[in-house]
Amino acid sequence: MSAPRILATGRCLPERVVTNEELSRTVDTSDQWVFSRTGIHSRHFCTAETGLDLAASAARRAMDRAGMTAADIGVCIAATFTPDHASPSTACLLQRELELGEDTVCFDLNAACAGFLYGLKTAHALLEDAPRPCALVVGAEVISRVMDMTDRNTCVLFGDGAGAAVVRRDEGRSWHTVFGSRGDPASIRVQGPGPVPSAIHMDGKAVFRFAVEVVERSIRQLLAAEGLESVNDLDLVVCHQANARIIDFVAKRLKAREGLFFKNMDRYGNTSAASIPIALDELVEQGRLRPGMRIVTVGFGGGLTWAGALLRW
Repeated sequence: MSAPRILATGRCLPERVVTNEELSRTVDTSDQWVFSRTGIHSRHFCTAETGLDLAASAARRAMDRAGMTAADIGVCIAATFTPDHASPSTACLLQRELELGEDTVCFDLNAACAGFLYGLKTAHALLEDAPRPCALVVGAEVISRVMDMTDRNTCVLFGDGAGAAVVRRDEGRSWHTVFGSRGDPASIRVQGPGPVPSAIHMDGKAVFRFAVEVVERSIRQLLAAEGLESVNDLDLVVCHQANARIIDFVAKRLKAREGLFFKNMDRYGNTSAASIPIALDELVEQGRLRPGMRIVTVGFGGGLTWAGALLRW
């Protein structure tokens, strides 16, 4: 039995901060309207930065904190649905940027907002036969490039950013995971390459119903796999940071104690595949993640996709 051990994390956000008040100058909205419905006050948008810039900076920070160099990395996975290029992949460009070995397994993975956990599971499997002992799993998004800034129902939700983790297989520990997909091109979608510019289209009510359903079910499945009776037996729950109302609804359904579910979307908005590693990095920085803690992470998003993991830090 083995599980991935996260050795260190890192994050990178673009310099530009966009507040709800700034958005209210171009669309019919306000800080009160957005925050009351989403829990979001502000987000970061790229200006000069690229997705590769964000990914590389987050990855370097994670590697530095882990005390690892390119000579330790055998797998590099970039979870993203907004890469700078359809090809080459962000992961391949990271190989060059970070001077990883040419025999490093590098590819992008698109599972939308569940992407980081899909990447963690995939990296753990690949490390069994990788040329070096550690993997780099990065969630990086530049969602501002695929937003309709005249649509107040979507442009207030998303932000840009990247989070990264350095991971090693640990034969002395176990973990539990759940994964799922439900092909649905209507609830949330982004058009692919073509003559029509890409933009996020979303049925907010349908996405909310989907999210609360799969997050609650995933947490219950993970608790049962671990032999736990209550979510309050966990030390922390880190969900994808899409909307505070989703997290609050699930927390109430599970009768969670105050503060068990972490939230930071007020400053970042929904950063898709980057949201969970950004959250983990903040928690590490705040000293709230300590060795031995039992945590659950759950991602959910376009596809539709979802993923959950219960692991010991």
